[in-house]
Amino acid sequence: MNSPTAVLVVRCMIRDTVRQSLASRAFWLLLGLSGLCILLCLSVGVEGATTVRPPGEIELFGADHQPYTGLNQGRGVLSLGFGAVRVEQWRDPNSSVHFLQILLVMIAAGAVGMLLLLLWASGFLPEFLQPQAASVLLTKPIPRWALLAGKFLGVVGFAAIQIAIFVAGTWAALGLRTGIWRVDYLASIPLLVVEFAVLYSFSAALAVWTRSTVACVVGSLLLWGLCSAVNFHRLAAVLQAENGNAAAASPVADALFEAGYWVLPKPVDLERISQETLRTDRHFRPLPEVRALESNRSNLALSVLTSLLFAAALLAAAALRLAKMDY
Repeated sequence: MNSPTAVLVVRCMIRDTVRQSLASRAFWLLLGLSGLCILLCLSVGVEGATTVRPPGEIELFGADHQPYTGLNQGRGVLSLGFGAVRVEQWRDPNSSVHFLQILLVMIAAGAVGMLLLLLWASGFLPEFLQPQAASVLLTKPIPRWALLAGKFLGVVGFAAIQIAIFVAGTWAALGLRTGIWRVDYLASIPLLVVEFAVLYSFSAALAVWTRSTVACVVGSLLLWGLCSAVNFHRLAAVLQAENGNAAAASPVADALFEAGYWVLPKPVDLERISQETLRTDRHFRPLPEVRALESNRSNLALSVLTSLLFAAALLAAAALRLAKMDY
């Protein structure tokens, strides 16, 4: 089969996945949750400011225009729920909105949202690969790898749409309500999409081998936990080596962890890239192990590259397995 035909097959599978996603209740549930978060952001308001830094100054000034000491009168207010909840601002409105955006990306989208997306997407390929569903397509003279690639890209594309709706929607809502438009918040969209694609590649491979939705869900979550543990352990070892107090360990164990770090996806590293993009250090102090990445910034680029290579290798192996399967 020539390349244009294979591309057409992939496009058709992406379109079919989009239609299937629109028909699923889970998609509309995720969209509704994003809508609730956007509505919450539309209820945010800022009044006044606790501190400001005038242009050209290096010192903070309070609302009374005096050098800020923490005791200045006239603190600003951050409100939620259209004024139902009111809390004092800890600094200026920009910092307050920035703090909310960090919580939205790191917790709502990065943790809860990623979990829900994996649960939602894990059933697409097992259902598609069931003999009664796939036999019609597989009897036609089309490459099976194109079917798998189209289905995978369709799921990742629709997950990207969900992520973009959440991030762009909350960004626009906060901007309209507060007048603060932080463009760096939007940079979390591609980072979250990359993390989802890497984790979902393992789910796709399990779907080809097992055709079980449960196996895809459990497997992708176990991979997430395993990769995070290996990633964090390796960062801790690097930090101990930099401090000159590396713990005694088996050379075999060290070699296995080092190999596992470079072969497996690196969710902690990917999250650190997101944290640096969002400048979370202005509100949260990163763990010492995570700060070890700052000593070698080239590792961050390699983390993204090797994580994507892991996903590509899994999909290639799954495509070879699918090509040899009997239906």
